[in-house]
Amino acid sequence: MSITRRQVTTAALAAVPLTAAATGTASAAAPPGGGRRERTLFIAGDSTAAQKYAAAAPETGWGTALAFFLENRLGVSNHAVNGRSSKSFIDEGRLDVVLDAIRPGDFLVIQFGHNDSKAEDPTRYTEPWTTYQDCLRRYIDGARARGARPVLATSVERRRFNADGVAQPTHGDYPASMRALAERERVALLDIQALSIALWQRLGVEETKKYFNWTATEQDNTHFNPPGAIEVARLVAAESLRRNVLSRRDVRRLDEAIPESWITWPAA
Repeated sequence: MSITRRQVTTAALAAVPLTAAATGTASAAAPPGGGRRERTLFIAGDSTAAQKYAAAAPETGWGTALAFFLENRLGVSNHAVNGRSSKSFIDEGRLDVVLDAIRPGDFLVIQFGHNDSKAEDPTRYTEPWTTYQDCLRRYIDGARARGARPVLATSVERRRFNADGVAQPTHGDYPASMRALAERERVALLDIQALSIALWQRLGVEETKKYFNWTATEQDNTHFNPPGAIEVARLVAAESLRRNVLSRRDVRRLDEAIPESWITWPAA
């Protein structure tokens, strides 16, 4: 069945209230006293960041937890979608939806790579040093043209250890390609791949299972449960502060425990 651009754009637009609701959930769980939203942080990415529906629980994307670490004046609009690459997100009209909504002073955090490596799928595959960078430039240029700040984020690492218990990288050349592009284009880089693999190494083989979507019926080493999503969101917020993307007045609770009960999964 063929799908028109209008249908894709309509589907993408339909997801926007869900992201707003997710942000509202985070704010409702926080202490009162929040003021008017001054800026919005948009997320363009894949399933590791995306908001999940109730049927997927306890799977949780880090974008769902990010608002817990941001002051109420900074909103989150999470447009990340399961299974998307930097290419397919554009081809489905999802980047257009983001750019129609983004405003001067906003942020666009861009995390792709998990699905860009799927060489068997031409609708998603990008080559690390050519088409991947070409796609990422579309996000960068689109945000800048609208007065917003693009922020590149290398893909969060999967849970993979060798026989000696050493955490292994799984994203090939995509993180290195993004680092090189960030330097060339003078874009802030959140190196979440490096930060997350270091975290998994500190936690170790067994302890990391508590952060991924391991259940009685599934052993998922890519997607997170609530504790994992919260800790990756903490990495994103802390690195945004360290890289001067956000200021001290934008962040909160970086050293505090976040209750798992703050995570919710909207009905489909």
